[in-house]
Amino acid sequence: MKIFSERDERRLYGDLAWTWPIISPVEDYIEETELFSKLAKEHSMIEVKTLLHLGCGGGHNDYTFKKHFKVTSADVSEDMLTLAKKLNPEVNYQYGDMRTIQLEERFDAVTILDSINYIRTVKDLQRTFITAYDHLKPGGVFLTFVEQIAGQFKQNNTTYSTHSQGDVEITFNENYYDPDPTDTNYEVTFIYLIRIGGKPEVHTDRHLCGIFQLETWLELLKATGFKVRQVKFTHSTFAEGESYPILICIKPL
Repeated sequence: MKIFSERDERRLYGDLAWTWPIISPVEDYIEETELFSKLAKEHSMIEVKTLLHLGCGGGHNDYTFKKHFKVTSADVSEDMLTLAKKLNPEVNYQYGDMRTIQLEERFDAVTILDSINYIRTVKDLQRTFITAYDHLKPGGVFLTFVEQIAGQFKQNNTTYSTHSQGDVEITFNENYYDPDPTDTNYEVTFIYLIRIGGKPEVHTDRHLCGIFQLETWLELLKATGFKVRQVKFTHSTFAEGESYPILICIKPL
């Protein structure tokens, strides 16, 4: 068994980047990306031809976004960008942090999907919204969603799935735990049971994420200058009755 501490997270992420196309196949992202593409077109005050995707990860959302828009994407992980470039050679990929990146181009739409979970302070959440606002054309739309809301967190919620490709089989477990519900952080532990030719290996990877009141999101977005609407994010894989708030944020003309 290989157990890695948080200080080794960057190295481990690189070691395990190869597993993501197996445990998280691109087909799993089509439904949600089609929804966000539809919302961008419906709610923008200008025609949406260009899209900036911040925190793009391995490019699985971009695989569908590129069918609708000219896509520029950014991520802070070089390992994920390598995978994304291989999957989507048509996309303009840039290395950069969603809190601080500064590109010369302005876009008709900006999206930040589940990668926004890695924003852990109110200050950084505000900085991220400012980044989205600054890269948006007047009348354009910024889309994101809220996966975890303070006061609604399910302690020790655990999910697992098993995937295989060739002689590789991976059982992937996710455990969500909040050691201090009074702060704005929670932790996610990934456990990988990897069998290559039947020989097992176990790896763990710990990620720290952010959790805020929904009102905090709305107040910060409005303070940034956005006009905000909410709709429910539902998906065919969600449990009955489960949904997340999608925040549709318009930059005024």
